[in-house]
Amino acid sequence: MPSIHFSSFNPYESIKKDFEKLLDIFTQLLTFTSGDFNEAMQWLNELDKEYSLTNDEYGIGDFLEELKEKGFIKENNQTGEIGITPKTEQHIRKKSLDEIFGKLKKSKQGNHRTSKFGRGDETNPETRPFQFGDSMEQIDFTSSIRNAQIEFGIDQFNLKEDNLEIRETDFKAQTSTVLMIDISHSMILYGEDRITPAKKVAMALSELIKTKYPKDTLDILVFGNDAWTIEIKDLPYLQVGPYHTNTVAGLELAMEILRKRRNPNKQIFMITDGKPTCLKIGNKYYKNSFGVDRKILNRCMNLAAQCKKLKIPITTFMIAADPYLQKFVKEFTETNNGKAFFASLDKLGSFIFKDFENGRSKGLRV
Repeated sequence: MPSIHFSSFNPYESIKKDFEKLLDIFTQLLTFTSGDFNEAMQWLNELDKEYSLTNDEYGIGDFLEELKEKGFIKENNQTGEIGITPKTEQHIRKKSLDEIFGKLKKSKQGNHRTSKFGRGDETNPETRPFQFGDSMEQIDFTSSIRNAQIEFGIDQFNLKEDNLEIRETDFKAQTSTVLMIDISHSMILYGEDRITPAKKVAMALSELIKTKYPKDTLDILVFGNDAWTIEIKDLPYLQVGPYHTNTVAGLELAMEILRKRRNPNKQIFMITDGKPTCLKIGNKYYKNSFGVDRKILNRCMNLAAQCKKLKIPITTFMIAADPYLQKFVKEFTETNNGKAFFASLDKLGSFIFKDFENGRSKGLRV
C-alpha cells in the first residue's frame, strides 16, 4: 500500500519555480559577499547540502545554466572567470526595494505635489473651461474640437471660445539627495554585520528614485579615512576597509555635490554606526578612537551649522545605541535642526523610506 506524506502548505513556495527560489537566495548571498560570484556559489552549494534546496529534477548545474541563458552571469572568454552582469545588479536593487520598501504601508504620500497650478512639469489629466488669460499652449485641442463637433456637427464645423478646454500642468518639486554610507572598520566589528543592511538601504533607495522619481537626483558617497563618490552599479560590491570615521570629509563632499544642484530642495542622509574619529589636516590624518574628541566634534558641528544656513537638513540613521554616541548625535542634530533615528539593523530600511517619502510629500524646509 503506497504511503502518503503530509506537509504544511505554503502557497508562495508552491507557486515559485525552482529557478526563482534559488535566485532569491543567490541574490542575498551576492549582497553578503559584495558581489563575489565564486564565494556566493560556494555558499549556495553549502546551503544546498544542509537544507536540500535542489532535487533530482533541478540541480545547481541547471541553475547555473539558466543564469547564463537569462543573462544574469557572463563568462570571460580569455580567463574563464564568471561574473555577474548589469542585469543582476539591477535585480539586486529591485529585490532590496521589495524587501525594504514593501514592508511599509501603502499611502498616497510621496508624490511631492504642490498646490500650485499652471505651467509645471507634470501634465494634469483633468481639464477645465478656457478663461481669459490662458495661453495657447494650454489648450487641449482634442477635447476642444470634440466639444465643437458635438455642438455644431461635423458638416458645419465651428469653434467658439465656449468650446475650448484647458489642460493644466502641476508643479512637482524636485529633490536632490546625497546618501552617505559609513565604511569604517567598525561596520563589521564584534561579529555584527552592519554594512549589508546599509547597502540594501542604499540600493533600495537608488532604485526607488530611479523608477518613481526619475527627475530627482541621488548621489551616493562612502566615507572612511576619506570620502569619495560611487556609482549606483557599484553598490553590491561595496566593502568596509581598515578605516577610521572621517564624518567631516563625508559632509564636506556632500555639501560640494549639493552646491552644484540647482533645484532648491536638498537633503543629506547619513548611515553610520559610530562617532567621528578622524580628520584630515593638510596631508596628515588626525585620529582618536577613544571617546568623542572635541577637536573632531567641533568641525562636525560647524558643518552641521553651515548646512542649516544653506537649508540642507541632515537625517542621521545611527545603527548603534551607545549612550555617549547618542549624546553626540543629539547635539549634531540640534545644531543642524535635522532628524535622527537610532535604528536597529532590521528597522533601518523602514526608517529611511518613511523619512524620504514624508520629506517628499511635505516638502523640505526651504
